[in-house]
Amino acid sequence: MEKPVDEARAKAIGDCYVKARNEANLSLLDGNYSPDVIVHDPGQVQDIIGLAALKAQYSCTHAAVPDVKFSLDEMYIKGDRIAWIFTMTGTITKPFRTPMGELPPTGKSLGFSGVAVDRIVGGKIAEEWLYFNVLEILQPLGFTLVPPSP
Repeated sequence: MEKPVDEARAKAIGDCYVKARNEANLSLLDGNYSPDVIVHDPGQVQDIIGLAALKAQYSCTHAAVPDVKFSLDEMYIKGDRIAWIFTMTGTITKPFRTPMGELPPTGKSLGFSGVAVDRIVGGKIAEEWLYFNVLEILQPLGFTLVPPSP
């Protein structure tokens, strides 16, 4: 098992993440993510492999939701893991790329909360699991949940 994460390092990782996302300065993530990070994101068809791919995904979000804001609302540390409860808000003003294809901008606001669990190796995030309700993102884009026909 990796060396336990201390609270100061966890807080530094969280603060840097929020600054990087809220200011759209993704180069700030370099010091906190392993270059070969694996991110398990329920909004993606496949795992995101590598920091470059993660930054590309985040860039797409920033392009579609230029006023995106993140907050880390709670933090829990156990061993080599950090769990975060986060909130994301923003307005979809540009085309939004999803695994189902590109969707037109809606001008609608979205907001959702979720959980991220990060495994830390050598002081950096080596693997991340995200948990959130994808429907909270898709509904402002015009998706509806329709039951199947009998």
